[in-house]
Amino acid sequence: MNTTLVIMAAGIGSRFGGLKQATAITDDGKGILDFSVLDAKKAGFDKAVIILREDILSEFDERIGKRLKKIIDTTYVIQDTSSLPEGRKKPFGTGHAILACKDVVKTPFCIINADDYYGCNAFTAIEKHLEQAKKGEYAILAYELGNTLSKNGTVTRGVCSLNENNYLQRIEEVSKIPYDRKCIYQGKEQILPEKTPVSMNLWGLTTDIFDILEKEFAVFLKTADLNKDEFLIPTIIGESLIKYNTSCKAFFNKDRWYGITYKEDLDEVKQAMKKILEEGKYPEYN
Repeated sequence: MNTTLVIMAAGIGSRFGGLKQATAITDDGKGILDFSVLDAKKAGFDKAVIILREDILSEFDERIGKRLKKIIDTTYVIQDTSSLPEGRKKPFGTGHAILACKDVVKTPFCIINADDYYGCNAFTAIEKHLEQAKKGEYAILAYELGNTLSKNGTVTRGVCSLNENNYLQRIEEVSKIPYDRKCIYQGKEQILPEKTPVSMNLWGLTTDIFDILEKEFAVFLKTADLNKDEFLIPTIIGESLIKYNTSCKAFFNKDRWYGITYKEDLDEVKQAMKKILEEGKYPEYN
């Protein structure tokens, strides 16, 4: 079965300051997506759909998109921001971004953030799951919280509660998680364990999710504070487990995540990728 990689690359990057989706992390100018797209291709994904904003399309294509097209069949999708209220610059969130793909993605698909490096083995289990998945049988690649933190500032993570068979029961978006993991979770201040499973927005989905997103987005537009609220894919998937009787199998990756949230993260990512390349994990790029 064909499977599609969907890349969310329409973010503003306000904390980073610039087009971090295309920022170079190697001496020869490769970005995180050069590695993620190659990893996904090797795992079996045969198409990529990249979600962008109109104002960054040309720069993205020039700086990294043209290289990605040489790796995998690639389509660009523009996230519509016409429904944003006056004064709001930030798109409505990841759920809104995925909804932009509904007329393009026709196969089971995996979604990722453009500025996260998930590890060279991240996509294999998800792709195998999608090849057999029936309607509403989703998947998530879970990471240990301790492997996803930044020394340079707080992060937001989807904290997962799993049952004994490693199926997702609930997920809570927790913001302002510092490096020491002391944060507000379930209404109280606590230190989350290092091995707490969290989402890094690597989800495996079947195409029925688009119907769910359309229904829930219509509700969002009527009930949310459109000046600040976000329509987030983890929240929608969590609600779908009960409301739409879906399921979500958790697979695990103990690799260290690397991402560019702050400018100060960039040097760490460059050093990590240099080591990964020296270890021979990407012979195509040596």
